Amino acid sequence: MATELANISEIRRHFHRNEDPIYFISATNFNLLGLDEWCKNFKYICYIDCYGGKHPNTFVPSEQPHAEFQSIEDINNYLLQHKEVIDLVKRRGGKPKFVFLMFDEETERLSKELGADVWFPKAKLRQKMDNKIETVRIGNKAGVPSVPNTLSEVESYKHLREICEKAGLGHDLVLQSAYGDSGHTTFFIKSEADFRRHEHEIVGEGEIKIMKRIDCRGSAIEGCATKEGTIVGPLMTELVGFKELTPYRGGWCGNEIFATAFPPKVREKARELTFKFGEQLRKEGYRGYFELDFLIDKKTGDIWLGELNPRITGCSSMTNHAAFAHADAPLFLFHLLEFSKKKFKLDVDELNGRWADPKMIDSWSQMVIKHTDDTVDIATHVPETGIYRMREDGSVDFNRFDYHRRAVESENEAFFLRILQPGDYRYEGADIGILVTRGRSMTNGFKLTERAKRWIHGIKQGVQGRPMPSAEAGPALADPAFKIM
Repeated sequence: MATELANISEIRRHFHRNEDPIYFISATNFNLLGLDEWCKNFKYICYIDCYGGKHPNTFVPSEQPHAEFQSIEDINNYLLQHKEVIDLVKRRGGKPKFVFLMFDEETERLSKELGADVWFPKAKLRQKMDNKIETVRIGNKAGVPSVPNTLSEVESYKHLREICEKAGLGHDLVLQSAYGDSGHTTFFIKSEADFRRHEHEIVGEGEIKIMKRIDCRGSAIEGCATKEGTIVGPLMTELVGFKELTPYRGGWCGNEIFATAFPPKVREKARELTFKFGEQLRKEGYRGYFELDFLIDKKTGDIWLGELNPRITGCSSMTNHAAFAHADAPLFLFHLLEFSKKKFKLDVDELNGRWADPKMIDSWSQMVIKHTDDTVDIATHVPETGIYRMREDGSVDFNRFDYHRRAVESENEAFFLRILQPGDYRYEGADIGILVTRGRSMTNGFKLTERAKRWIHGIKQGVQGRPMPSAEAGPALADPAFKIM
């Protein structure tokens, strides 16, 4: 008879001795950085080599001809059909388990061909949950309110005004399509001219979420819906739309985690709403890892549900490296536990109570640095992955190679994960890399600190490019319009 894991220390030991080969397959290993050190036999299979071959548990196959990628799913499906990946999985044996950032039904089919289990809810269910319209409905069932909104197809600006008058939303609006990255599919509409600019992305696109515009701060919180209940991580601030980091207004470009990010009442309320939402997800048949964006009204402190990401996300590495994760276990370990079919007992209330303690949260921030100029060239030099130091004059130097963010000793050091590779096209919106620092990157007024600006400038200064030969058509190399993390 299988023994039941009765506490955190037994759960940790179980993964420390894990014999099942588990693979995170994605463009990079950024989202689950460090998980390989908690779980034996956990490997990364990636398309981009962020580490120049120096990461012991990351496998990057050689480049093979392929159709242009339109999504992360395309990248994963390419990797699963790559001979070197197939050979690696077969050579290592066992019953492989795959986890992904994004996947579709084709990914599931290819995984099955390799004899692997996908340790996530079915792609079909994830896609349904990922629909921003569906999120509103799930939230309503759970008692987690969204910003005052209405859901409707939009035929014209006149039609939009009629809809808003009927719903009492006013005419300063935020529109969101059902699917897509918030930086690309969130439209701020205050006038007919605004509407005209985005008309082709709104009309004929089916049901749209039409929200009253509020003056708010973005926040993010992750949870894991298990058979024992929903485990809730810390409430993080979001960096959104900073022109130094992203060309996309409303585009996510990082997070901060620190104990006093929001007043205690707001933190408590966000955790309570996340728990309720997770419990509703369980009723809907979804289990495992998820992330919620909350919008916090600056004037009233009201908390509104922004969106659901039924998966790991760009802020998962923050959650899984927080002080509470080192004291107990990373949140994603509970996701693996849920899908392992291993019997376990967990006092979720006690765990959530402990994780809500400010002493369990240390201060870190991450900034996702994109190329923000409206130019296209070919990168010839990009700062390599590792630890960087800021000098007294504000300049930034490479100090040493490392793949651990914990190697950052002070606020004058930072861990940089390189995404853009020498030889890649550098276009507006291209990801250069992720910078992780101790302390805050925003002021109390939610503006970038001078220190953060110096870090961004220092890294960008290290990127060099050469013009493309005139034979290469620049416009054909436009932003692929999907984010890879």
